[in-house]
This record gives sequence, C-alpha cells and structure tokens, in this order.
Amino acid sequence: MKQIKICVIGLGYVGLPLARLFSTKYKTIGFDMNQRRVDTLMQGHDTTLEVSDELLQSAIIKGFKCTTRLEDIKDCNFYVVAVPTPVDMDNKPDLTPLFRASETVGKVINKGDVVVYESTVYPGVTEDECIPVVEKVSGLKMNIDFFCGYSPERINPGDKLHTVEHIKKVTSGSTPEIGEYINSIYGRVITAGTYLAPTIKVAEAAKVIENSQRDINIAFVNELSKIFTKMGIDTNDVLDAAATKWNFLPFKPGLVGGHCIGVDPYYLAQCAQRYGYNPEIILAGRRMNDGMGEYVASQVIKLMLKKGVQVLNSKVLILGFTFKENCPDIRNSKVLDIIKALREYNLSLTIYDPWVNPANAKREYRVDVINELPTEKFDTAILAVGHQKFNNLDVENLLKDNHVIYDVKGVLNRGIIDARL
Repeated sequence: MKQIKICVIGLGYVGLPLARLFSTKYKTIGFDMNQRRVDTLMQGHDTTLEVSDELLQSAIIKGFKCTTRLEDIKDCNFYVVAVPTPVDMDNKPDLTPLFRASETVGKVINKGDVVVYESTVYPGVTEDECIPVVEKVSGLKMNIDFFCGYSPERINPGDKLHTVEHIKKVTSGSTPEIGEYINSIYGRVITAGTYLAPTIKVAEAAKVIENSQRDINIAFVNELSKIFTKMGIDTNDVLDAAATKWNFLPFKPGLVGGHCIGVDPYYLAQCAQRYGYNPEIILAGRRMNDGMGEYVASQVIKLMLKKGVQVLNSKVLILGFTFKENCPDIRNSKVLDIIKALREYNLSLTIYDPWVNPANAKREYRVDVINELPTEKFDTAILAVGHQKFNNLDVENLLKDNHVIYDVKGVLNRGIIDARL
C-alpha cells in the first residue's frame, strides 16, 4: 500500500486540530485560502486557541506544514474538507465554501485518491452536490477513479477536555471497502474510537440531528423560563429540583449561537422541506432560541423602568460577546441580538470581553468590544457569557447606586442580581 499523505482543506476551529492530530501519525499538510491565517500558524500560533502553541510548534518541527499553494498539495492522496457551512440571511444553507473546496480538490485529486468531507451538511450533499463538482473539475469518476467518505466534525470550541481525539468519530465511505479504509485511518489517531456508519447519508444525518436535538431541548427550557418568569418562579430553581430524578435531562436556558447548534437545525429543515415535509418542532425550536436575545433586552428594559433607572441615554455594560464561555469564538454570537435590541432604546452600550479580538468583532459585526475592564460607572450590567474570568468580578462596584443586574447565564451571586434567565 502506498504511503498515506493527508491534506486538510480549511484550517479553522475544525480543520487545524484535526490536521495537527493527523500529523502525529501521517505526513500531513494543511491548506487554507487565507494567507494571513497560514502565516500565523507557521509562526507557531493559533489565534482560535484550539491548538496550543506548544503542540503546534512541535508538529511544525516534526514536518507539519500549512500552505495556500495548490502545488504543495498535489502529491497528497487523502483529502479532508473541513470548511464552514453557514446559513445565509434567510437561514438557508450556504454551500459556497463547500463548492469552492470541492473545486480545489478537483484540481489536485488523482486516480486512487480519497476525499472525506467533515463539514456539516444535510443528507445527500456529499454525493449529490460536492462530488459532481470534484468530478467536473478533475475529469475523474467517483468509485471508478477516486473515492469519497464523510466523517462529521465533532469539535467543541474552548473545551480542553473533549478535544478531537477524545470524541468518538463517525466515519463512512462511498463503498464498503473504502468505508473500512477511511475508518482505519481515523482509528489510528482517534483514541476514543470510531463508528463506521453504513452509508454516507447516514453519517450526514447523524451529524445534523445531534445538534438539532440539543437545540430543541434548550428551546424547551427557554420557553419554561418565559413561563416561570411570568409566574415569579426562578427557572433554575425548578430545573435543580427536577434534576433530582435520574432520567431528567440537565439543559439550561440561554442564548444559542455558534456554528453548530444555532445552524445545523436549518440544514435538517431544508432537507426535510425538499422532501415535502414541514418540520414543525425543529423550526419552532429555532424560532424560540433565535428570539432569546430580544427577550433578554426586553426584560432588562422592564427592570430598569420598574426600579426607576432612566432608560434614555443610560449606560449599559454587557459582559461577554463570544457565543460561549472561555473561548474567542464569536461566530453567530447571539449577544449581538441583545445589543441590536437595546440600541433601539438609545442606550450607551459598552461590551467587555477579555477573550475577543476587537478587530474581528468590528470587522464581522461592526461592534466595538474592549478587552480592559472600564472604570466608569454604569446604570445596568448584563452578564451575557459565563467566562471564568468573570467569576471574581465585583459587578456591583462597576455600577451606580440605583442599578439593574441581569444574569443570562445564572452564575452570579443571587444576592446581587435583579433577575436571571
């Protein structure tokens, strides 16, 4: 058997950790269109903080390389596509990054090679949408000249315990034999083990339902939060009591952003609609979760009015902007929805997040984020993200005597807050 040389296309939150892991067992090269990203990685630093400088620099010393040049990846024989799969302004799947990556594969793939897609898609995209692009560009035919597979990414940004090698990996192939081959390659680096799905479509479907299931469960507790708030009952107290039963699922209310839970259900819904089925529960869950930012803003305004805190031109401090705690990932951050809703009341907003690159927030969302805690006094504080760096923060000291504190994450001392989600 010829020596395996792997190319991972797309060096973001998914691709880089996977490429670095592959490099421990195989000759591996990372490919990305972003020259600045590649230059930074080759200097030994990952701005997403998913791969430590120590691990990345060690991999580079041992031969791992990142590039933007097609010439550098033409001698690879196992291609892994790990590019983003976002939704557009209408929440429709945007497959443009996948099509471009497939064109890249088509330009370099040779007879006998394998391409594996990791990007989240709805069932059928790999074989019906991506592979035809590879075939057209390369002039080769799947299962005759080259082969393909699908292995859904399972990266949890910011989680240093459940890293890529410690999460069981689903694999699949365009033929049973190729499925076994792909499974064996992943099996050498995934210490948690692998699961070979019977078909590519099964593997694709498994991915979209994982996050859709979480989305629906969170939507349920978000709805409970709205109900119990009207009743004057603390939602978290109710959930703590219910959790004493062995089979109660411990979901918490909150903002649902990011590149997975907040996006994947739309891919499943799009697929269902193509087959003439309107997915009521999935889309209802999405509507509930997508409306939570505006709901938080409305609750804060009500509290300010109730306590006699002037709304017009008041100073509001928002703690956190990332989509989740303890990582710099701002993709699809629902804190932005809180900001947009509050801006309608002509408030003066200050967003403090020590994890965020302010330039990225400005470029992506036109939002000014600061990394240093402000010294001025505010009328209202909203804890939007539960960063550990906020644990010892004296929030009351940042506020005027008459103020409002709203805790989205339910982590602040209950004695100082006015309400929590």
